[in-house]
Amino acid sequence: MIGQAIGCECAGADGACGMSGSSSQTVGSGAWWEASATADKIIVVSDLHFGVDDQFAQTVSDRSFFVDFVDALITVGDVRELVIAGDFLDEWIVPMSYPAHTDSAAFYRRCISNNQQVFDVLAKAIDAGIKVVYVPGNHDMTLTEDVLVHELPGVVQSRDAAGLGVHITGDRNEIAIEHCHRYDVYSAPDTVSNRDLVADGATMFPPGYFYAQLGTEWAAEGRPSNTVDYPQVDAPASSDADQMGAYLHYRVMTSILLTQYTPSIGFDEKVMQAVFDGLEGPYSEYDICPRLMDDGTISAPILYRNFQRTWDERQAANNVRVKLPFIEAAMGTGKAAYFREQAIRQYLEHPESGIDVVVFGHTHIPDFHDHGNGKYYINDGTWIDTNLDADPDLTRTFAVITTGAASSAALYQYGKDGSASDITAHHRDA
Repeated sequence: MIGQAIGCECAGADGACGMSGSSSQTVGSGAWWEASATADKIIVVSDLHFGVDDQFAQTVSDRSFFVDFVDALITVGDVRELVIAGDFLDEWIVPMSYPAHTDSAAFYRRCISNNQQVFDVLAKAIDAGIKVVYVPGNHDMTLTEDVLVHELPGVVQSRDAAGLGVHITGDRNEIAIEHCHRYDVYSAPDTVSNRDLVADGATMFPPGYFYAQLGTEWAAEGRPSNTVDYPQVDAPASSDADQMGAYLHYRVMTSILLTQYTPSIGFDEKVMQAVFDGLEGPYSEYDICPRLMDDGTISAPILYRNFQRTWDERQAANNVRVKLPFIEAAMGTGKAAYFREQAIRQYLEHPESGIDVVVFGHTHIPDFHDHGNGKYYINDGTWIDTNLDADPDLTRTFAVITTGAASSAALYQYGKDGSASDITAHHRDA
């Protein structure tokens, strides 16, 4: 995700939560937790967002802390796996003024080179016997298996569809870890909506890629308070489910997504880059914004035409176990509770899943839900330098799952002083 407003009243100046009842120990003075006799800990991080250029990357100052964090995991003694649950590298956070790339593989190789110290410490962890696992996210959905394994030999990659993956692990295969963007209408891989626009039909980027570009440009401009006169569309008859879906898409785009970011560009100015993924940009907001078409239907004119009609096919292509109506999924846009509900629906209450612990990323909002009967949902948050204005210090968070006959789970934050604080109690049902 580009970001979410989140709150944590206890965050201190060093980024660690200093609430009562939390544990915080440095590796130098002892373990972060009482180490088990065997390696039974699964550590999950996501939303690292390491970028191609430090001028605009979201994780620069926290990069060195991530390196220290991985070094510390090696010394803890009972870490079995380190799972990177998506948005490891970032192809989406690139200003419009940055030279457009036409080769995603070459882009990721430059991104890796810019963050070489991260890859060096992950290689060190692999050499130390920690299983390092990568699961794709939306910001790195075009990162291919061959590019990553060439730069990080020994990494395990969990993929189940183009731009997606779920890692099933634990002593009883009781833990499911995924980025969770497959349930996000605006971030799930979209091999359907724009396929008629590309020569071979091969395309993947969802609308989120374009509003990420708007957000990056807006941030680069100092977050100006510009206004945009979006097309006016009246609500259709409530009995018309198709057009109600189209109208909801219009409302989400013009009231939530596009209006979060208002850079100083014209509505029809073709500055949003996309000259790869089969597309032939650049494009404008006009090209992706729904309006009333000449035939009386609501649709975007160029990209993602009749977007509500492609959702069922997209879910099938993206291996969504329990299908969701478009309207329900669109109404969940940006809501942490929506993704928690998907963890429950798709896994914890699904009779065939066999899953007791679900870990998602994507929202940047740390979340812990005890579902009862030894079942848990965790969102592990993010590692970006500043987690938006609402609570800039709530970052460097991670999940800790102890696998065994009965699994346990917790949510932690890594402090700049090398401490690790248990913040589970303060982020229940965020």
